[in-house]
Amino acid sequence: MSEAVDTLNVEKLQKYLAPRIADFGTIQECTKFAGGQSNPTFLVRTEKSSYVLRRKPPGLLLKSAHAVDREYRVMKALAATQVPVPRMFALCDDDSVIGSMFYVMEFIEGRIFWNSALPEQTPAERRALYDEMVRVLAAMHTVNLEQAGLTDYGRPGNYFERQIRRWSEQYRASQTGTLPAMEKLMEWLPANVPADDGQVALNHGDYRMDNVMFHPAESRIVAVLDWELSTLGHPWADLAYQCMHLRLPPDAAIPGLGGLDRRALGIPSEEEYVARYCELTGIKTIPNWDFYIIFSFFRIAAILQGVYKRALDGNASSRKAMDYGALAGPIAEMAVAMIR
Repeated sequence: MSEAVDTLNVEKLQKYLAPRIADFGTIQECTKFAGGQSNPTFLVRTEKSSYVLRRKPPGLLLKSAHAVDREYRVMKALAATQVPVPRMFALCDDDSVIGSMFYVMEFIEGRIFWNSALPEQTPAERRALYDEMVRVLAAMHTVNLEQAGLTDYGRPGNYFERQIRRWSEQYRASQTGTLPAMEKLMEWLPANVPADDGQVALNHGDYRMDNVMFHPAESRIVAVLDWELSTLGHPWADLAYQCMHLRLPPDAAIPGLGGLDRRALGIPSEEEYVARYCELTGIKTIPNWDFYIIFSFFRIAAILQGVYKRALDGNASSRKAMDYGALAGPIAEMAVAMIR
């Protein structure tokens, strides 16, 4: 792995940020967070305050990937909505500062749960955390796009057709071998897209337990993070994506709830979770649910293949990237099993 992934040019960063952030102070330390497979993320401390810096990784990147400028734009736009996001301070598209585009945002104290089974929590706490997850997801999907200034944040209509095409292209661009299950999915998905129902909402694109931050003591989300894949799209894609993650085995590199006794854990079943989402968004039911789950498996498999390719090329942000990348095939096979 290139050392540049883990380090920042503090002198250049200080010179850039001091005139752009009021009462910024002098940088005392920059420490890279362990999480984040795509965009390296750092804690930047001054004697006055603490900030979070998120950057594109250096090196040759896939087209449209690592869109930190889109992350900055959408979180800035959501500041006045019911979706909790950090305050945005600066976006830098000058690669000469630290070697790639980056933005700086507020540092928020809170809890991030890396295991969706929440092993350290009580059943009542788990129920409350998942209730909050679905509440915030519903709030995101009911954001007034015009008031938020996001009507041009993506192309409306034919969302799944465009996404299938995009992630097929991304998979091909990062392919390191042949995965028969991915070949099957790229054949099946375009032939089975449900008719476009006209729904358009803000899509997070990677909404799951470890991409939200909870209050230090309350079951309340204080920040939705990692908006790199966000766009205007179909709301059910986000819902299915989270439910897909929860179907993964509990011992996978990305641990899910597959095979666990949710009732005993206090975690709502998938049916209960989807029903609560429908209640919060004012709809009765979601037809073609299996398609959305299969699509979600395909999409995450394509993303993980990209993580694997970056690891082989030495550009991956996390040292666990090889483990995550190895999941692409098994996840695609889970989707194919649903087709059968």
